[in-house]
Amino acid sequence: MRTVRTVAEVRAALRPARAAGRTIALVPTMGFLHEGHLSLVAAARGQADEVVVSLFVNPTQFDEASDLDAYPRDEDRDAALAADAGADVLFAPAVGEVYPPGFATEVRIAGPLTQALEGAHRGAAHFHGVTTVVTKLLNMVQPDVAFFGQKDAQQALVIRRLAADLDLPTRIEVAPTVREEDGLARSSRNVRLAGDDRRRALALSRALRAAEQALAAGTRDGATLTAAARAAMDDFDVEPEYLALVDPEDLRPVATVDQETLLAVAARVGQVRLIDNTILTPNGRH
Repeated sequence: MRTVRTVAEVRAALRPARAAGRTIALVPTMGFLHEGHLSLVAAARGQADEVVVSLFVNPTQFDEASDLDAYPRDEDRDAALAADAGADVLFAPAVGEVYPPGFATEVRIAGPLTQALEGAHRGAAHFHGVTTVVTKLLNMVQPDVAFFGQKDAQQALVIRRLAADLDLPTRIEVAPTVREEDGLARSSRNVRLAGDDRRRALALSRALRAAEQALAAGTRDGATLTAAARAAMDDFDVEPEYLALVDPEDLRPVATVDQETLLAVAARVGQVRLIDNTILTPNGRH
């Protein structure tokens, strides 16, 4: 695996593969890789001839400076994991390479996709940071396909809209959430859960399971389903920032679960903000 740090270097590294007509996949990450990231690398390895993993902690999508400062970083560890997972190129640009002096462009998506859920609680500027950096990474690497995780369901929707609206030639693939054995969704932030907060973090996945169980028992009413989910979180003394049933395509609120519906949750556990989600499918339909 080669490690490159500039746009010129990553394009040069991929030029022979591109000239030979080989397919190129990109797995964008902010580093501190875990099994969720590595599952994306494996999926990319299965669909493409060349796999690029990008490693960039994007400052423009953090709404709190303390969260940016605390975000875990370990490039040597990430490089070893990416190589073992089958990556061909690690693209690890500096902030100045992505946002050079004079940088003055922002990519924005308007409407519910960026204003609901995370947008309502973190501000739409969070997604402006995401869409800008993803547009840059897709232009830098010019992959045939890029892989994202379902844990960040809203982000995945935003990126799919970005690619469609701007006629980007990259296919966007979204892979299932990877979980710890006890159900906690894998996240780079999990390493910051201290003491009893690791146990309390299970509130999010248990809330999702409680709603799934209520639905399986025949409940379709949205208020009843979310009440079951909130009760599960109360058992862990965790208060959600939001717990919402929404349409999985446009994030509009859903009152009755009579088709596939996204249940999304966010909460702070100690000093760590976590998100999770599930797709509720009545009658087991997919």
